[in-house]
Amino acid sequence: MDIRRKYRRFLLWCLCLDILAMCWLGYRYMDRKVPDEIRVSKGSEDQVQKLLDSSFLTFDDAVAVSGGGGYLLPCRLLGFIPFKEIKVTPTDGSSVFVSGNTVGIYMETEGVLIIDTGEITSKDGKTQEPAKNIVKPGDYIVTFNQQKVSNKKELIEDLDLLDGQDVTLEIVRDGETIPVSLTPVQDTSGEYKLGIWVRDNTQGIGTLTFVDSHGNYGALGHGISDVDTGDLLNISTGALYQAEILGIQKGSSGNPGELAGLIRYEPGRILGSITGNSKNGIYGKISGGDEAISLRKMEVAYKQELKTGPASVLCCVDGEVKEYEAEITRIDMNHEDTNKSFVIQVTDPELLELTGGIVQGMSGSPVIQNGKFAGAVTHVFVQDSTSGYGIFAETMLENMTD
Repeated sequence: MDIRRKYRRFLLWCLCLDILAMCWLGYRYMDRKVPDEIRVSKGSEDQVQKLLDSSFLTFDDAVAVSGGGGYLLPCRLLGFIPFKEIKVTPTDGSSVFVSGNTVGIYMETEGVLIIDTGEITSKDGKTQEPAKNIVKPGDYIVTFNQQKVSNKKELIEDLDLLDGQDVTLEIVRDGETIPVSLTPVQDTSGEYKLGIWVRDNTQGIGTLTFVDSHGNYGALGHGISDVDTGDLLNISTGALYQAEILGIQKGSSGNPGELAGLIRYEPGRILGSITGNSKNGIYGKISGGDEAISLRKMEVAYKQELKTGPASVLCCVDGEVKEYEAEITRIDMNHEDTNKSFVIQVTDPELLELTGGIVQGMSGSPVIQNGKFAGAVTHVFVQDSTSGYGIFAETMLENMTD
């Protein structure tokens, strides 16, 4: 009897755990499906509940939060479980010029980025690492013995003057400026070194997403991070250049593929400046070469307008911007990573034949649905090159005013 009683108790516990797990998964599903905040066109506020219609949701009376017409809309699960308050902001609809052009990117860091520390074999044959546990990857050197350092060339010139005396550096770490002291080591050739590896610029190829009526643009849909540290780069200046596609490494399972391009860093090929590098894209202002950019005026879709189903992608993989068939297969209104808000799958036979789907260099390609600018491609799935993540158009536009 005791064994039977224990067995029934065990089954009961398992059942309770299953129910709890199902409730938690259901809650998480609804949390991802129902946005925390939405924007709606002025005059259509009464349609919000219809936009969020679900058999699991009921809505309480709205609570005004600002003089601009914004309000909070409390909702409940199954009519009685408090769920969340959705912030609703009425706005004027907007339009931008979507692009899809491949562009060259060049950026210089704010200070000199430390990517690693290294060992030095000293003159007496000992191995030393003078910078270990003092500086770390991701730090930015901004001064050298009270002298401002803007780039790697200036730092090298300062290092050439080392005479064995301690060196004072100011580094920026997580937004805070910190003074540190390093003691140079004389290597086997008689030169003094600090044992740090640095970088001051980065370049590559991406896709121009849109340009607004004032010439401000957004591109990539994700930020540019250092390949060694993985940290978002702090930039001081940068520029967009015209780029030419020379070849395509086709994507496949386990291999994301990439666009191989040529960037000529010449003044006459500059398209614009790069003034911001955020987690949701790079931003700046178009300043020339408009004739080299394909632009198409299009209304911006609110994120709640996106639906799973047919869509299209604008990209340039063979010298000309074309629109290719695709499908939005999943939408996540509240993903922790805002540049992974929906999943897009390439279905166009021509693009699949050319690239295998989504490849590196296509980040920023505009996604179109129902004639509106819905978002941009941001990442490719390594194990499925036909699919990748996308960012909502309105999320990219938010960063232009941050």
